[in-house]
Amino acid sequence: QVQVAESGGGLVQAGGSLRLSCTVAGSTFVDYAMGWFRQAPGKERERLSCISGSGYSTYYASSVEGRATISRDNAKNTVYLDLANVKPEDTAMYFCAAARTTATWWVPNEESEYKYWGQGTQVTVSS
Repeated sequence: QVQVAESGGGLVQAGGSLRLSCTVAGSTFVDYAMGWFRQAPGKERERLSCISGSGYSTYYASSVEGRATISRDNAKNTVYLDLANVKPEDTAMYFCAAARTTATWWVPNEESEYKYWGQGTQVTVSS
């Protein structure tokens, strides 16, 4: 059973930075593309950034492109999301999810392909 767990959320001042971590257990980590999503109150869940199993391919949403960096350490079964210059509109519950892929360079585009989800970690940005 694949288990996903996020950490690193909390209260951050606007203009600051944060690092979220996500650890996966119960899988061959390199076989899974990983994604970070977020959902703010009253809004739909948004796909923020994804990374292929090898780390070779990445995706960034326009809302965070230039401010976010996704990376992974396959030796530690961990994926990271670094977000710089945070804004109050970054306040949301952040989720990590895993998608089984047959090619380690592939980044799934559809949220439905991410079958394994963590419980989420809250990020609150104060102005």
